Amino acid sequence: MAKKIPLRQCIGCGEMKSKKEMMRVLKTAENDIILDVTGKKNGRGAYVCISEECLKKARKNKGLERSFKMSIPDEVYEKLEKEFRGE
Repeated sequence: MAKKIPLRQCIGCGEMKSKKEMMRVLKTAENDIILDVTGKKNGRGAYVCISEECLKKARKNKGLERSFKMSIPDEVYEKLEKEFRGE
């Protein structure tokens, strides 16, 4: 029997994709928002497609705010965008 692939919904475009195709954004116990490259860290995760476009959409439609039920400062999005580009 084929192994079930875990799907996650992108907080930007809303598409369902496998976890491998996405980046995980994490809210830690200290309410820090970080990019979880391993996908294994503890905390509340939200997923976004590996495209800057989706990150911009998530910023516009407040995807992270909804996922984490808290307000997200602009600098967090800017930091995520930088990390996304590999800066």
